[in-house]
Amino acid sequence: MRLQVFLSHSRVCSRRRALVLVQEGHVRVNATIVREPSYDVDAEKDEVFLDTTRIGLKEKSYLMLHKPAGFVTTLEDSHARHIVIDLLPSAYRHLYPVGRLDKDSEGLLLFTNDGELTHRLLHPSFKVDKVYLVEINGCIDKESILRLEHGLLIDGRRTQPAKVELVYARPKQSRFTMTIHEGRKRQIRLMLAALGYKVSRLKRVQYGPLRLGELSQGKWRLLSAQEIKHLKNVCGIKSNVTALKEE
Repeated sequence: MRLQVFLSHSRVCSRRRALVLVQEGHVRVNATIVREPSYDVDAEKDEVFLDTTRIGLKEKSYLMLHKPAGFVTTLEDSHARHIVIDLLPSAYRHLYPVGRLDKDSEGLLLFTNDGELTHRLLHPSFKVDKVYLVEINGCIDKESILRLEHGLLIDGRRTQPAKVELVYARPKQSRFTMTIHEGRKRQIRLMLAALGYKVSRLKRVQYGPLRLGELSQGKWRLLSAQEIKHLKNVCGIKSNVTALKEE
């Protein structure tokens, strides 16, 4: 885990403040002052000190949020009026979103301070599926669906094959689900734009084994112990976790 991330996950400061503290020489790893924010820390073995105070990671937390459209995912956009972290209670604002949903998208957004799980969920080699409900203007044809399923060339790189399940295709609107495991920026919107379609609604309804279900927009909930176990299993992490209770 990067030193800057370790400090922010320990709740002693924000990630931005952690960057400054490290660069100014306030942080030691074992007996050595480290000024490189990306320095790799072993949370199980290394001793980290902020000046003279030893720092440890707080208990790991896992929750999902139903992100509404109009909110940005990034935590460092000082110009944004609506940030997803503002939808969480203060006790959980030290958590970080796993990946992102663009401002116009909605749906399941996972938050945690589990660095290993985050890394594995986002790394393409683990191929964790993400399922989206997509609505577009116009009637999608069979050829377009086949092209989505075989992959498209976007910004000079071919996308991995998507799985498409059609709900309906009408003259003015089509609805379908798309399953992908990549995490490119605005990937689904760009794929459909390449085929001449404009996305009117994009909602993530599933991330790995986690389902959004009936969680209302703007609401959040902690994951159950079983959900955490299943989530770790798809990433190859053994789990003996006990879920936290909502405060």
